[in-house]
Amino acid sequence: MFTATLIAQPGTLDPALAEALRNAWGGGDLVWLSPDEAAEFEMAAVPDTADTSWNALQDQGVDLTIQPSAGRRKKVLLADMDSTMIQQECIDELAEMAGVGAQVKDITARAMNGELDFEGALIARVGLLKGLPESVIDDVLNTRISLMPGGPVLLATMKANGAYAALVSGGFTSFTARVAATLGFDENRANTLLTDDTMLTGDVARPILGREAKVAALEDVTKRLGLSETDVLAVGDGANDLGMLQRAGSGVALHAKPSVQAQAKLRINHGDLTALLFLQGYSRDAFVTPEDRALA
Repeated sequence: MFTATLIAQPGTLDPALAEALRNAWGGGDLVWLSPDEAAEFEMAAVPDTADTSWNALQDQGVDLTIQPSAGRRKKVLLADMDSTMIQQECIDELAEMAGVGAQVKDITARAMNGELDFEGALIARVGLLKGLPESVIDDVLNTRISLMPGGPVLLATMKANGAYAALVSGGFTSFTARVAATLGFDENRANTLLTDDTMLTGDVARPILGREAKVAALEDVTKRLGLSETDVLAVGDGANDLGMLQRAGSGVALHAKPSVQAQAKLRINHGDLTALLFLQGYSRDAFVTPEDRALA
């Protein structure tokens, strides 16, 4: 059996639209995970019209995911950081402080869309940060970085239900450490910016954590926990995330670059990070807020 899940911004999912799709595909009972926001139904097979329906629903502000019904609720969350768990690209924010924002943002965009080699692009961008005071990192964290909507609830809910969470970023440990601690990740992996006398040297420690390192993290975490890759929900937005997205049981391209969406199993463009709970079958009344989890 397969489950189709429709997700939209709160209050914007038309019940008639959900019913029409269920009827057209001969699905089972329509289950509302959140009124006028998320609904799901089971069906025996993936319809031939799945791709055309996805495109049509996108035009109406609705995300559609289809996946096997069995094992949808995952035991591991493997998440990218930049433009996924936070709304910014950390290196772009550092570049703004260094006065090279436009140049670095262009390289970042091209690298995340798969137009440039990730490692070479990272080295080039970090080189432009040479001489920036290390203290700027805290300034950026405190004034320019914001969490992606839905992230705290995603982490709190999955961890309350026994999941393990790993933050794996092609960014920098000076950022992932803070973001991981804030959201409740069990571990974080990223690159290390090199410093000399409190100034950035314009280089990064080797080996560089890129696409293959994220796949290695998936392999390492599942092996260590005695789990299968099918037990993993991976989420990211860039070309360097594709390896882990394609290997994970559920690989979600979140507000992702076009080339990433074209190759990902699941795509979310309209919902926030709580969409990752809906596609696992959690209803909104089963969501756990960070405060609820802290008091449990």
